[in-house]
Amino acid sequence: MAALVWFVHGQLAARGFDWALVRAGIAGLRWNWLAFSLIPIFATYYGRALRWAVFLKPLKPHPSLARLTSATVIGFTAITLFGRPGEFIRPYLIAKKEDVSITSQFAAWFLERIFDLLMALLVFAFALTRVRGSEVQVGDKMAWVMAVGGRIVVVACATILIVILSFRHLARPLQERITGALHFLPQHHFERLAKWIAAFVEGVASTRSDAALLLIFFYSVVEWMLIAACYWCLAHSFAATMNFTIVDVLIFLGFVSFGAAVQIPGIGGGMQVVAVLVLTELFGMRLELATAFAFLTWFLTFVAIVPVGLILALKEGLDWRGTLRDVRRIGEEASK
Repeated sequence: MAALVWFVHGQLAARGFDWALVRAGIAGLRWNWLAFSLIPIFATYYGRALRWAVFLKPLKPHPSLARLTSATVIGFTAITLFGRPGEFIRPYLIAKKEDVSITSQFAAWFLERIFDLLMALLVFAFALTRVRGSEVQVGDKMAWVMAVGGRIVVVACATILIVILSFRHLARPLQERITGALHFLPQHHFERLAKWIAAFVEGVASTRSDAALLLIFFYSVVEWMLIAACYWCLAHSFAATMNFTIVDVLIFLGFVSFGAAVQIPGIGGGMQVVAVLVLTELFGMRLELATAFAFLTWFLTFVAIVPVGLILALKEGLDWRGTLRDVRRIGEEASK
């Protein structure tokens, strides 16, 4: 890590990167707005717990919101600390806390990703329409994002709707067909796979209810409104972005959400990289200030929850190594 920091510092210095401007941008932070930004971003974890409770209702009508919120905070802490392997700690913990099958909660996690992706695509679509309707001149890399992004939005949204509808109407028939087609397997393999398939179908059972679907969509909208509120507070905390309107914030959020999941040719992925690209090309910000704001955004939206998650994990006596080992074992069993 020290070698990496030294290398990046050297590369930026060779390109005339003004570190004094970065320090000035951070020194000029409005700390009251920075503190306000923590309120909506922390509220998103409770919102996610509310939405997960809807996923759980077919299996457990009255889940504990306190346990769901705790598992959510610890889960996102694990993602920050361990990367993608940490994604599965949250459904694992929820399954253990609520005494339901782990496979059903992996299915709930998949549903959550589907709805989050849908909301991210809708925000990105709004950002595209606003930028295309303006007279902003964009560079080649941003032009690629806009050209490819428009096609991805249409295809991905249609695919998501098809997936949701298939869960709603075809889950049980598909379960019967797949289970019937697996009878050629040895008995112990067949029973294991049939159990996993049944648990997965139970996990997506909430999509068969109109009321549940509407509630999930409502919580998803509220979730992203809170994220936008956090970004708006962050913009007001930074001198170079304090004049951002809510439309500017949504444009920034839309492109960052899209870029975090898509590899841009010549750049790569990651929200920090895309944030810098959007701020410099669309909003004409200096590279140094854009870098400082991108880092600030990443820190507040991902890292700020880590101390809370570690405290909760210590309070509950969570064994990180054992939990990761169990999650890995479950994945290996599922792939056999």
